[in-house]
Amino acid sequence: MIDAVVVDIEGTTSPTAAVREDLYGYTRERLPAWLSEHSSAVAAPVLAATRELAGRPDANPEEAAAILREWLDTDVKAEPLKTAQGLICAEGFRSGALHGEFFPDVPPALAAWHRSGLALYVYSSGSVRNQRDWFTFARGGSLSELISGYFDLSTAGGKRESSSYDKIAGSIGVPAERILFLSDHPDELDAAVAAGWRVIGLARPGEPNPPRPPHRWVDTFADIDPIDQG
Repeated sequence: MIDAVVVDIEGTTSPTAAVREDLYGYTRERLPAWLSEHSSAVAAPVLAATRELAGRPDANPEEAAAILREWLDTDVKAEPLKTAQGLICAEGFRSGALHGEFFPDVPPALAAWHRSGLALYVYSSGSVRNQRDWFTFARGGSLSELISGYFDLSTAGGKRESSSYDKIAGSIGVPAERILFLSDHPDELDAAVAAGWRVIGLARPGEPNPPRPPHRWVDTFADIDPIDQG
């Protein structure tokens, strides 16, 4: 029996292109000015963490922006980058420049699962702030009321580490075997299985991660019935 469903975002609920072109592009364009303007305020922890991770203790805001942009371009899952992205994109969501984009099968499925009594959670490498905004400012209307909680790298850990899934299960108070995880990435599914979770992979047309055994794969949320997972 499944009590909770945890969903990934990029490639699972939402097109990878929307995340990388919209969020990444918005962040990339505004990083230098944001770091410079807020270096002694909200950007100070980002600067400190970037210097430490990059081994560049004397990097100024302009140099730190270049480091963060390189990480962004190479899809490095670095915590200071995700923090900066969350803060920068928050302005874009609230101004109407950004919206959460979802595959059309996702909103009705989430709504149906929520009505059936399942608790729904999000686990993504993007910051919790970005995740909340993605669902709150979804194109077509907010989906945030369907979601019970959000997890990211800082609150749960890396998505390819089984300990992260142990931590989430403990946090939401649901036994591992009663949690269903949906993701497009085989390594993430492997880690969740190692933690005792049930999993289904999403292999959507045009998305970059190919399916890999032994997991079950579908190409739409419409083919998933969490209640029927045993």
